[in-house]
Amino acid sequence: MPLGNVFAKINHEYYQLTSAEKKVADYVVIHQRKTQFMSITELAEESGVAEATVSRFCRRLGYKGYNAFKLAVADSTANRAASNPLAGEVLPEDSVADMCQKVYTADADALRETMELVQPDQITRAANLLAAANKVLCMGQGGSMILAQEAAHLFSTATPKFFAVWDSHIQAINASQMAPGDVALYFSYSGSTRELLECAKMIRERGASTILITRFPKSPGAAYADVVLQCGAQEGPLQLGSIAARIAQLYLVDVLFSEVCRRDIGGCRQRREQVADALAEKHLG
Repeated sequence: MPLGNVFAKINHEYYQLTSAEKKVADYVVIHQRKTQFMSITELAEESGVAEATVSRFCRRLGYKGYNAFKLAVADSTANRAASNPLAGEVLPEDSVADMCQKVYTADADALRETMELVQPDQITRAANLLAAANKVLCMGQGGSMILAQEAAHLFSTATPKFFAVWDSHIQAINASQMAPGDVALYFSYSGSTRELLECAKMIRERGASTILITRFPKSPGAAYADVVLQCGAQEGPLQLGSIAARIAQLYLVDVLFSEVCRRDIGGCRQRREQVADALAEKHLG
């Protein structure tokens, strides 16, 4: 996975950071452009930590010191600004045209970064599990459950073994009855919800497999997953369930669907034709 971008490094290492270091990480991600102009004292004060914590944070990311870290931040933000001059938070004074461009840029950035984070061997492993599965349960919480339903709907047009399970209690019931050869396709941007951990533990105990689509590959939930697919959308604390994050995760669903279907083009085409014929009866005229 490419780690040249400092923000990609932060996301990759986030759940390995101490609670104090996470405060620094959160501040840097939210105030990307401002950080490059701050002294170590200012960043420590704004993050509510000691200067020594900032220094440890920089070294944990692989930088020799704070100056090297600041240069990396400046480089990452400069590259982003050069290719996307209107990228950034939508402002009240923006024109409609500028607002549309900013939203487009955020969505396009999410897709681009997700593409850069794709690991072909992990896509292959996930597709192998899905293709060989007896049944696939698609799960998540809140907005992530909407993505799980979308995944189950898409795959159901080509194979009858995908099911969306949306209630957390029923998810637990189903997880407790999974068996070797079954697969859970789980969506969780944070990878750290209580429901995910509870289900993932049960799934592993039952000998079944879990594919996790998340932003954070070292999150607590990822530790229980057999395959982790990382999406590339940044969400601030007030941007929960952003469309950019959903687009990034749906891209991974589309990639998985294409990889699974191309292994059985003839069978996939036949089943999709059957579905198309059934749905044709639902249309008037």
